[in-house]
Amino acid sequence: MKISRLFQQKKAVYSFEIFPPKPTADLNAVRGAIEALSALAPDYISVTCSAGGSGNSRTPEIAQMVKACGVEPLAHLTCINSDRAAILDALEKLRRLGIRNVLALRGDRIPGAPDSPDFSYAADLVRFIRGNGYDFDLAGACYPEGHPDCPDLDTDIEHLKQKVDAGVTHLNSQLFFDNEDFFRFRDRLAKAGIDVPVQAGIMPLVKKSHVDRIVGLSGAKIPAKISRMVARFYDTPDALQEAGIAYAVDQAIDLLSAGVQGVHLYVMNNPYVARRITESVSPILRELNGVPHAD
Repeated sequence: MKISRLFQQKKAVYSFEIFPPKPTADLNAVRGAIEALSALAPDYISVTCSAGGSGNSRTPEIAQMVKACGVEPLAHLTCINSDRAAILDALEKLRRLGIRNVLALRGDRIPGAPDSPDFSYAADLVRFIRGNGYDFDLAGACYPEGHPDCPDLDTDIEHLKQKVDAGVTHLNSQLFFDNEDFFRFRDRLAKAGIDVPVQAGIMPLVKKSHVDRIVGLSGAKIPAKISRMVARFYDTPDALQEAGIAYAVDQAIDLLSAGVQGVHLYVMNNPYVARRITESVSPILRELNGVPHAD
């Protein structure tokens, strides 16, 4: 199913994001995580590009694993280090595997690799896919606090409008920790005439590595509530995990209460964290989407 139909059918879409194992690892290393995440019945699972910036090579196979588990995959496709021929090869592979949804991204530059001669921005990739007649649903990324490479949020939203006008059908947001930032961003998108569904991206801070590496790379603002949590539980892994799950649940419930069109969890291939959060928000999702309660 195309993901755009999910937004037509539901008031709130719920999804996970996973990433492939390292290029030298067995693909089966991620199979257990996919099966466990699929059992939680998300609306779809997005699959990032290969770890370490090694390109798109393993994404189609992982997406096929997701599809085999009965869940719709959303395959990431980056273009900053690819030419037209490489993108066409990737699109053909996805099409042959029956993948119908693609997240079109500029992507992070691979150290030492030349920039693409054909693509500078995700909007270029979207226009290329549409111009070559591919019938994928195309998702795009958005940044509630602004893309780190953009001088300001207004400029970033102008670029986002170009991407949507080129043919993006829905947007997944970068992680953020202050819901008010997302609400202000949503209002600014509406004023800019961007009317495609926007899913709010949440990443539970459940490990030291999340605090030390991923948050730094994303550039997300750290509210005082998060800072206190990290400072108090940084050296107690079990407590940090439980506190991170609780914060993510609180964030998701607040977003859903405010009418967001979906929640997208960056679960770092951790089924336990995904299950704990899903157990808490599932009753709310069922109520919003009109799913009958079990007797």
